[in-house]
Amino acid sequence: MPIVVDIDVMLAKRKMSVGELADRVGITPANLAVLKNGRAKAVRFTTLAALCEVLDCQPGDLLRWEPDGPGDGNGNGTAQESGASVPAGSSPQ
Repeated sequence: MPIVVDIDVMLAKRKMSVGELADRVGITPANLAVLKNGRAKAVRFTTLAALCEVLDCQPGDLLRWEPDGPGDGNGNGTAQESGASVPAGSSPQ
């Protein structure tokens, strides 16, 4: 997938654990791991906003685009959509 998630970079800069970030954002550590490891097909803007608030960063600090290589796996060079998403859970306190 050409969208790369750099949450681990921001976690290291903020000296924060995945568990602490998940708790402060209001999502499960498992859902955060799916997003962090690049397995999510979508992310809600409310989740992205909560991540940015807690990590004190911009969306571009967490997400970047890299072009697909020749073996991108979908056969036609276009992105495929999915209804899957990482839910925002409860709003951060």
